[in-house]
Amino acid sequence: KYTTLKAVPFTTEPRKRCASKPKLRPLPPASASPRDNHQIYMFPKVKPSKKLIYLDHAATTPLDPIVKKAMEPFWNKEYGNPSSIYNLGKRAHAAVTNARKSIANNLFAKPSEILFTAGGTESINAAIFGVAKNYKPAKKHSPHFITSAIEHHAVLHCFDELERQGFAVTKVRVDSEGLINIKQLEKTIRPETVFISIMYANNEVGTIQPIASIGKLLRGVNESRIKDKRLRILFHTDACQAAGSLDLNVQKLGIDLLSANGSKIYGPKQTGFLYIRTGVTLQPIIYGGGQEKNIRSGTENVPGIVGLAKALYLTQKTRIKENKRLSTLRNYLVDRLLKKVRNISINGPSMTYTLARQGKNQTYDNLTRLPNNINITTEGVEGESLMLYLDSYNIAAATGSACTTEDSEPSHVLLAMGKGDTAARSSLRITLGKESNKKQIDYLLNVLPGIVHELRKTKL
Repeated sequence: KYTTLKAVPFTTEPRKRCASKPKLRPLPPASASPRDNHQIYMFPKVKPSKKLIYLDHAATTPLDPIVKKAMEPFWNKEYGNPSSIYNLGKRAHAAVTNARKSIANNLFAKPSEILFTAGGTESINAAIFGVAKNYKPAKKHSPHFITSAIEHHAVLHCFDELERQGFAVTKVRVDSEGLINIKQLEKTIRPETVFISIMYANNEVGTIQPIASIGKLLRGVNESRIKDKRLRILFHTDACQAAGSLDLNVQKLGIDLLSANGSKIYGPKQTGFLYIRTGVTLQPIIYGGGQEKNIRSGTENVPGIVGLAKALYLTQKTRIKENKRLSTLRNYLVDRLLKKVRNISINGPSMTYTLARQGKNQTYDNLTRLPNNINITTEGVEGESLMLYLDSYNIAAATGSACTTEDSEPSHVLLAMGKGDTAARSSLRITLGKESNKKQIDYLLNVLPGIVHELRKTKL
């Protein structure tokens, strides 16, 4: 005997849950994750925030209105090509020159040492491959490049490519807080070492590396090399995450190359610069009309360059005061999270900081973590699920680097710090910014513990 089956129309509505579990209200299909087709549910105890609560400033920052105003004339009024010799072009050239001087002043560098690029990734590529093209791989004693295991992929993928080309590469390990051991770094230096790249501050866990101490170490090493008539080791730092919070004085840091971008400091996206110490020779990786000293050809993005310079000036000017405010707000959130949510841990260095007086200025001593960074592991809850549920309440946070959001692999940073695969997948990154305030944090504290509780029950 056969039974006639009736066609059942396709629906995205969830199956009814048992009465013992809380009734969940489905969100519109547009709120579902692009990587799956299952419906997202929202716990009904708290209404979603009417305004977006943006807590992912390590990914990108909104454009500062002052920066936008500075850029506006160069869109459709002062639109000249800086290479043109008539007045319109000369005014554009003057704007680029002034921006270069402004950035150099913030770095205690020379204007001639600032190279404009289309972002942090390009700046990093220009530094690494610009140096590497000065050498040729060899079967024995190949030029040696050193970096850390927790660098941004913009650095790590460059080093992977160098290794494929035949260069010798070492990735130095970090401790459980993401810090490099300088003595261990010193041991990795070989006679054939030519380049070291260590990030100033980590984008996932906020760890600040002792760049000035590494610079001091390399000064001693290079003095000895110069006496022996050997090539000095060049020192590069990725300062994309650090530029808005930390001192960029390249003389104190003792670096040869520094990469930074605009999108992390309330400036325009696809803008960046590379500091190149006088005497350092880079080969071009972009060929064309010979702009930017023939290292980075291409018509200059005048509005972007003007906005980048303005953004760096504003963030550096206010960073001490803002660091104190963000540290206080961050510590407030962490203290209450640890009390409200069980089995939760903080990834990275401790949250403490010391505010010291030096003359009329106030500065931070022994700061090992970015003031706005919080990275937590919540046992029994996947970070992606937690992020999507927070999004349903109009809260934007992240699980790690914004550049790996589409990657299902666990955080390479947390794995390098000794976290297990499960713990690395259970991480959530919260990064505060200029518009973050206590009211927003209180709302997050009102929502997050309940979401964690329910996700643990449903094992999502």
